[in-house]
Formats: sequence, structure tokens, C-alpha cells
Amino acid sequence: MSRGAVALPLCCALLLTTAACGGDDGAGASASVNPSASPAPSGSAERQKLAKTRFVANAGLAAGATYQWIVKPYRAGTFKKGADGRTFALVKAGLAGAFAYNRLKAAAENAKGDPLLSKAVAPLTAGIDSLKDLGTKFRKGEVGEGDVGAFESVINSVKEAGRSAGAEVKDQVPSTSQLGG
Repeated sequence: MSRGAVALPLCCALLLTTAACGGDDGAGASASVNPSASPAPSGSAERQKLAKTRFVANAGLAAGATYQWIVKPYRAGTFKKGADGRTFALVKAGLAGAFAYNRLKAAAENAKGDPLLSKAVAPLTAGIDSLKDLGTKFRKGEVGEGDVGAFESVINSVKEAGRSAGAEVKDQVPSTSQLGG
């Protein structure tokens, strides 16, 4: 048998089964599932629990990245001119700064899902916003003690806000692939 003789019946069978399953008469349209919709928590308590969980995860990643790739290298003197590995450390600090800012913004957004956490984190949004351009300063090597202190201060404030709302934040060091991705 030739390829054409096999392909034709196969295509017809495929078309017939697809047409039989995909009829749109409007009756099943209301029962269709939206594949892009994310599962929603069923109750208010569950939504609050998920908000706290997400807050803790995002704030923990920001804290871990800040400590691992900004505070520790700074204290070790790796950011000083002439230090071994300075360029690589500054690039990683820049990525960590941008990553931490992104995760802190996400944590602040997550906090809105829990009334107590929302009240605790609301005053910190200006501090989080002040970190926006520090990632670029790190990559360019234009960092000072005040810049590192700003990151530490905001991270500590977010941790304290979480603790006061019953959502204790622990440092979680992200992988280097998470920083760039």
C-alpha cells in the first residue's frame, strides 16, 4: 500500500472524530471550563491563609537574596575597588537587587489579601519603591554603605511587619538561575 492510500483514511477518521466531539450547538457552551483561570480559594479564611503563605515565600526570597548577594559580599569587602571577584559580585548584587525588589513588590501585593498583614505592610510600600533603581547602581559599581543599609532596613521592616501579623519570614536563598530568570 502506498503512503497516500494510508494517509487518506487516517485523515478522514481523524476529521470525523474531531467533528463529532467538537460540535458547537450552544448547549455545552455554558459548561465549558476556562483553562486560563486559576483555581480560586473557596472561602475567606483560605484566601487569607494563601495570602500569608505567598507573602512569606516572596519576602523570604527577597531577604535571602539580599543577605546572600548584597549584604554578605559588602561586609566581606568584595565591592571595594581592586577586590578579587568584584565585577562578578557586583553583577550578582545587581541581579539580586532587582530580584529582591520584584519579590518585595509581590509580597506587598500578597499582603493585601489579609487584613492584618495589609495594615502592617502598607506603611512599607514607599521604602520598597525606593529600592527600584538600586539594582542598576550595584551593577554599575556605584554602591555605598547607605545603599546596602537601605536594602537591609526595608527587609528587616518587612520581616517585622510579617511577624507582627503572624506571618514570620525566614530567609530563603534563591538559586542564581532564579535571579536571572
